[in-house]
Amino acid sequence: MRLINYIGSAVLTVALVFSSCNTKEFQDLNINPVAADNINPGFILTYTQLQTSGERYENWRAVLIYQSTMIQHFATLPGYWAGDKYTYIGSYSASLWDRAYRNYVRDLVNLVEITKEDPALINFNAIARIWKVFAMHRLTDHYGDVPYFEAGRGFLDVNFNPRYDAQEDIYMDMLKELDEAAMALSDAEGTPEDQDLIYGGDLAKWKRFAYSMMLRLGMRMTKVNASQAEQWVTRAIAGGVMTSNDDICFIPHDTGPGGLQRNGIGEVFNYDPDSKTYTNDDSPRLSLTFVTYLEDHNDPRLDLYSWVVSGGEPKGMPNGLDATTIQDYEGGSDLDTYSRINPLFVLVSSPMVFQTYAEVAFLLAEAIERGWHAGNAAEMYEAGVWAAMKQYSIYDPSLEIADADIETYLAANPYNPAQWEQILGEQYWVATFLNEYEAYANWRRTDYPKLTPVNYPGNQTNGTIPRRLRYPGGEASLNPDNYQAAINRQGPDLLTTRMWWDVEQ
Repeated sequence: MRLINYIGSAVLTVALVFSSCNTKEFQDLNINPVAADNINPGFILTYTQLQTSGERYENWRAVLIYQSTMIQHFATLPGYWAGDKYTYIGSYSASLWDRAYRNYVRDLVNLVEITKEDPALINFNAIARIWKVFAMHRLTDHYGDVPYFEAGRGFLDVNFNPRYDAQEDIYMDMLKELDEAAMALSDAEGTPEDQDLIYGGDLAKWKRFAYSMMLRLGMRMTKVNASQAEQWVTRAIAGGVMTSNDDICFIPHDTGPGGLQRNGIGEVFNYDPDSKTYTNDDSPRLSLTFVTYLEDHNDPRLDLYSWVVSGGEPKGMPNGLDATTIQDYEGGSDLDTYSRINPLFVLVSSPMVFQTYAEVAFLLAEAIERGWHAGNAAEMYEAGVWAAMKQYSIYDPSLEIADADIETYLAANPYNPAQWEQILGEQYWVATFLNEYEAYANWRRTDYPKLTPVNYPGNQTNGTIPRRLRYPGGEASLNPDNYQAAINRQGPDLLTTRMWWDVEQ
């Protein structure tokens, strides 16, 4: 209840401030409408963290409908699940963009602005810069060239038609921001404490998260600029990345009133414990690709993920089917025989995870294999597996896998340096289940696991897995010059257009 009340207060305060900014007609455009004496910066931090976690709208459309099915964690039959069929629904593809720029990019830009001149707020400023990078990296990783340097500055610079920046330029600035912000964190000044829903003002954890994000972004460049990738990866490791599951970056949620207090993915499913059913969207099933991989490796996580209401064994649904074509599928058309996701992962009170130590461990193993870091790749692989299988305790203690089961798994699935790209890519794919933004991005970078595309009638990609989401349809008329410049530089606004770091090899 304390979390609900605190969040509600923060959301209401920020909403009132920004609402008043919109209705005053900006009588004096030289006055910052969000001055530090108007609002507690801790409230803005709380609000932007929750907004980045997201509501049902974008988690349903961008995360589940598009990314989770394109990456073959889930499969569905309904036609509106466009990612499963490689079709295009404009508002769904644009949902991340629409919510990010409207709900939290602007507020993060303002938070950085109102705290930058006050030494007592240095930690608020540094955390805001780190979190702004997190928000922006998801946008550029899914659309390519996007407004960055001028984004969210409409109130500050009276610029409501921001330039789309080249992804390479965005990446270089995000890496710089992470480095500067991590070094700026100071134990000598105050922290957000419980206004920081992620780390509770723990600056050491924020620093490790900043450098772990640097590791993620550095590795994203391996195919397009290996020398820059190595430079930033080694800097991240030297700065100090996550070291255990205690460093996992996540936001807790609550069962309170609908909206930001609740997990957006949980609201999509909306599990009812009394009827033991998903009462909002009950169509997703675990993908046959995902279930088969877990079965082939005797992975104990499968029994945690799977919930078959008929009481049978885990069973995956093929991607790319619909209510008609599944009638001819050998697995049958009784949807209750297919694996739904275990409700404990998708409650409205479930945490929203942004980065884990398991991901970091697998990236460190990759850095070792590339010769960018000293160490033992096999040991980091095992550390990643241990972390990945233990991390679900943040959802519910019953989801933590027993040590003996992990040891059995590692004995049956030892590290093989001759196949490091495949092994690490596949483990990362499993470890990022439900963190579909990252699962989809890393798959495009590594091409692992090897997924078999679908070729649903009327698809927009000629039967290939999409490489990006498309810009909002209104951008062509609302911001035409900058929109066209981005297309001229990056390529057509299609699901198949590759972005800067997604080089075909």
